[in-house]
Amino acid sequence: MAGMLQILTYLLSFYLFIKGIEVLQIGLASGRSNRGWMIFIGVATLCACITAGGYFSYIQDRQAESLSRHTN
Repeated sequence: MAGMLQILTYLLSFYLFIKGIEVLQIGLASGRSNRGWMIFIGVATLCACITAGGYFSYIQDRQAESLSRHTN
């Protein structure tokens, strides 16, 4: 069961990464006068998505390790 939860967490992390890139691409493709702000928001979103994905994966790995220690 823990293995399936880890796989789902890794998929969530990958999804967050792809969504962060998508927001950044929208900012880069913008032709508006406030393009700089849109790129800043895109970079900030990408950083937040990478951080959140890494944190979720880290927490899930620790939980799986704890579960395996208690079952052995």
